[in-house]
Amino acid sequence: MSRDECLTHVDAQMATQLTRRHFFGRSGAGLGAIALLSLLGEEAAAADAVATLDPSAPRPPHFPAKVKNVIYLTQIGAPSQLDLFDFKPELAKMDGQPVPESLIAGQSFVFIGSGKTQLLASPWKWSQHGRNGTWLTDRLPYHREIVDDISFIHTMHTNEMNHVPAQLFLQTGSPRMGRPTMGAWVTYGLGTENRNLPGFIVLASGKAGRCGSSCWGSGFLPTVYQGVQLRSDGDPVLYLSNPPGIDGQLRRDSLDTINALNARSLVNVNDPEIATRINAFEMAYRMQTSVPELMDISREPKYIHELYGTEPGKATFSNNCLLARRLVESGVRFVQLSHGGWDHHGGGDQNLATNLPERARQVDQGCAALIKDLKQRGLLESTLVIFGGEFGRTPMLQGKRTPTDLGRDHLRTAFTIWMTGGGVKRGLHLGKTDDFGMHPTEDPVHVHDLQATILHLLGMDHTRLTFKYQGRNFRLTDVHGEVIQKILA
Repeated sequence: MSRDECLTHVDAQMATQLTRRHFFGRSGAGLGAIALLSLLGEEAAAADAVATLDPSAPRPPHFPAKVKNVIYLTQIGAPSQLDLFDFKPELAKMDGQPVPESLIAGQSFVFIGSGKTQLLASPWKWSQHGRNGTWLTDRLPYHREIVDDISFIHTMHTNEMNHVPAQLFLQTGSPRMGRPTMGAWVTYGLGTENRNLPGFIVLASGKAGRCGSSCWGSGFLPTVYQGVQLRSDGDPVLYLSNPPGIDGQLRRDSLDTINALNARSLVNVNDPEIATRINAFEMAYRMQTSVPELMDISREPKYIHELYGTEPGKATFSNNCLLARRLVESGVRFVQLSHGGWDHHGGGDQNLATNLPERARQVDQGCAALIKDLKQRGLLESTLVIFGGEFGRTPMLQGKRTPTDLGRDHLRTAFTIWMTGGGVKRGLHLGKTDDFGMHPTEDPVHVHDLQATILHLLGMDHTRLTFKYQGRNFRLTDVHGEVIQKILA
């Protein structure tokens, strides 16, 4: 039996057992709604339906989990692994030389065609750090302090070579729009422990990516599982505040009436989206109090602001890293940070020589601070943190090799991510690529393998977490993927 069928079976059993006492104690509907339902003569049926169909309620995993929460530090635009994490001495020796034919035979690229250009070494200095002598570019000085707490996968590869399909593939397991994202699958499978906040929250910074909300959508899952974007300035959630002339009591009375009418429809048509709507209204009401307090990072002590390098009131990556810690501390299941601007083809704001150092500066301190902060609070053992983009970058030059026009093309065959948290080995370097960082030579890891591993650490079997849609069961890793055993502690 699939997870969806199991949950449906449980819901059906619960529906025959719930009483009015359950409704008063557990449902989000207020007393006004109960009174109206009583007048409609449908109180018991609607109360049972509302109380039963709480799609965000916590649910047990398939097996004991290593972690409870996920923070995914998504880097939109594909950071160059060759300029950040994957040092290639041979590439440095051959910088500027023609590309060996054996390196590009049978390959195609988005912008550089056949790839017959010249090799491009990293223009920055590299040095070794930590117990394992991890090579890092000098663009990431704060990462030196956490290399023993994180593990690198150098042989990630994907099926897609353009940004939006690759971002969708990473987040949903498919290059086409309409599938649920990782955060949606996780909250569908496990629910959330905080009743005042969504189970899946998104924080954005940097240049906006073209994938947009499709990269945190719920696809064909009920919309209660989609990501909710919080903002660092103005209202944290659009339209969350009461409009002029509406006070808290009037808001409550209005919601009670709307929920009562929705509950009546739920009894009549049994549409799960109606239950989602009821939950959404109630969640929004509770968020009016919980979210502003949560988003107020000015309450953090001075040493925390110094650790993260925060700028309260701005949409910075460091601010969002601090908010991510506050969110998982509050029980939010899946937090996704999207930081854009890593698309470095050369020229203008895509110039590798000037823009990559700026992007690295924007994320470096926040990443290191987040890991240190989680660790010192005892939260790292219950939280999985992942950092990476949608694909890698070529060792070949795109552009004119000038200070204002230096770039690299897309590379789907090899890129680097790092991860840490409960159940993950620390200080590990998994996989090796060739001398130019083009192809895996040892321990290749597919995007579906990463997805399967994330679900595994949360206590879910990726082959069993399914949802029936259009006549068949779908899953995040549709239709393959293996847990990365070598990275498990």
